[in-house]
Amino acid sequence: MEPVNLLFTVDDAYVEQLKVTLYSVKRNLSAAEVHVYLLQKTLLRKNDQLARFCQTLDYHYHPIIVGDQPFKDAPTTDRYPDTIYYRLLAHAFLPEDMNKILYLDADILCLNDFREFYQQELGLNLYAAASHNADSKVMDVINQLRLQNYEMESFYFNTGVLLMNLPMIRQTVERQDILEYIEKNRTKLILPDQDVLNGLYADRVQAVPDEIYNYDARYSRLYQARSSGNWDIDWVIENTVFLHFAGRDKPWKPNYTTRYAALYKYMAKKAHEI
Repeated sequence: MEPVNLLFTVDDAYVEQLKVTLYSVKRNLSAAEVHVYLLQKTLLRKNDQLARFCQTLDYHYHPIIVGDQPFKDAPTTDRYPDTIYYRLLAHAFLPEDMNKILYLDADILCLNDFREFYQQELGLNLYAAASHNADSKVMDVINQLRLQNYEMESFYFNTGVLLMNLPMIRQTVERQDILEYIEKNRTKLILPDQDVLNGLYADRVQAVPDEIYNYDARYSRLYQARSSGNWDIDWVIENTVFLHFAGRDKPWKPNYTTRYAALYKYMAKKAHEI
């Protein structure tokens, strides 16, 4: 059975959330050898704590120190620190013989087995990812104009769930191309690393359905409308693989009240009991 490689990029402030994500994976990906790779600027203060948690899950933990040089000149904000760019150059820090890895944001819950998603053939594509713009043709045009990539067709891909085809990425993705794109478009970048990936590589992304592999909790009413009311919470629990709490409001905050808040809080409680 093929091992499953998972990639994360968090700092100490997100370790507890990462533990919830990892616990949710453990509940739904049985009998799998799992390797957790964590790209970080400097060694986390909570590194030993996280290592023990992974050991309890029977996961192999691999901390990788990136340093502060690779994206020191890239645009950042408090919400988007330079660590968000690490996934774009992850191949430069991962083992050279690794062929595939799945990047996940640490505000994601795994609700079902994702082996089929992980094992899909990507061919010449660099990534597999979902778009949250499937119903918005206006946003498609805006993103094409903003990022100057007219090969984006009808998708602007979310990078919170990103299956990486490492051999193809090593042949294609260059640090200098990324830095030049950032410099040329820095006044237009809203979601910096996501904009870069879409601006440069959208035509090499294999699209997957967002309601299954990157369900955005903010848009539950839109999902209801798209499905004529069929994609309710019962459907999500039964069918959705990755539930993503994207945006500023987060379910670990006391004032978060979406319909999936209780689901996250329950999973967090179980994770923190380990």
